[in-house]
Parts: sequence; C-alpha cells; structure tokens
Amino acid sequence: MFTGIIEEMGEITAIAPSGDGWRLTVRAPRAAADAVHGESIAVSGVCLTVVGSTADAFDTDVMKQTLDVSAIGSVTVGTRVNIEKAMPVGARLGGHIVQGHVDGTGDVLEVRPGAEWSVLRISLPTDLAPLVVDKGSISVDGTSLTVSAVSAPAAPSPWFEISLIPETLTATTLGLRAVGDRVNLETDVLARHVERLLAFRAAPEGGSR
Repeated sequence: MFTGIIEEMGEITAIAPSGDGWRLTVRAPRAAADAVHGESIAVSGVCLTVVGSTADAFDTDVMKQTLDVSAIGSVTVGTRVNIEKAMPVGARLGGHIVQGHVDGTGDVLEVRPGAEWSVLRISLPTDLAPLVVDKGSISVDGTSLTVSAVSAPAAPSPWFEISLIPETLTATTLGLRAVGDRVNLETDVLARHVERLLAFRAAPEGGSR
C-alpha cells in the first residue's frame, strides 16, 4: 500500500532480460539505503518487489504482463522514475490510497505552463473515464494528484487535467513530461469498488456474475 507521495526520483541504470520479462536496476539512494529482499517499492506507480540491493540501487523483476499494460515497458537506461516505499502502519496518509496496480496508461495531450503552476491534459482510456471525477483523486506515474478538469461524459476521446504546483514539478518526473509521453494511471480504489457494486446491482437476477 502506498500514498502517492513521491520520496525521490530514481534512474533506470540497467535492463536485462529475465524470462519473458525484465530485471531492472534502479538507482535510488534513499530507497535502497534500507531496502530488504522481498519488500515492495512503487516505481512510477507500479508496485515491484526488491530482489537485490546495494547502497544506492535495487534490482526488481518485471513480468511481461506489467511491461504490456504499463509505461514501464517503454523505459530505457537513463529514464527517470518516481520512487515510493510502502507506507508503514501508523503513518500519515498524505496523499490517497494507492495500490501500485496500474489500471492503464494515458498520453500527455497538452502541457500548459504558467508562472508557477503547470497544467497537464492526459488522455483517458474509455473504460476508466467513469472512475475519474473533477476534484477526485488519481495516481499519475505513482503521484497522488487531484483532478482539476475532466472531459464531458459523451466525449469520444476522454481526458482529464491535473494542476501541478512547483514542488510536484521539481520533486517528481511530472515536471519532465512533454506532449506524447506515456504515463501510468491508477484510479481511486473506492471508485472501482462502487462501479463493481453497481454492476452487480444492474445484473439480471440469476444472470452470470
């Protein structure tokens, strides 16, 4: 379990084949300093398991499915990534509940820089559109953010916007994003539960569930 509060920006320093997936080496001194084998670390919003570590880096295996459904599949050596270690019991929930289970990806459609703020418009997969609401929470590349605008329900190409403060621009990879970049999206787990409950209620009695 994570909160979407990024602790540091890491860097992919090595990519090696591992079965039908990859083994990644991520340089992240703060996270690696006390990393232990088997613990979970969110890498740009993807929950991954530590399989080895040094004083300033850790190794993790990424299965093919994760490479296929997340933006992790497009990283290269040198790619900067957002790092967050799992939330300890009793800690403050500074962002929102983030599981590290990516629902899908979106593309940056527009970057509107301001004097201090920056607004990103990001495409939204059609099946995720009902789960994203104005002023609701969303995780973008593992960062807990508040939705500042959404497309109309009937829009043929759904999108949402996030407004980034200076701290987010400098402390996360979102400040590096440009039009065309692919990002990981995780919707609010509470919205997903509500959608599932409504689907059961709408199902015909005795129908397949």
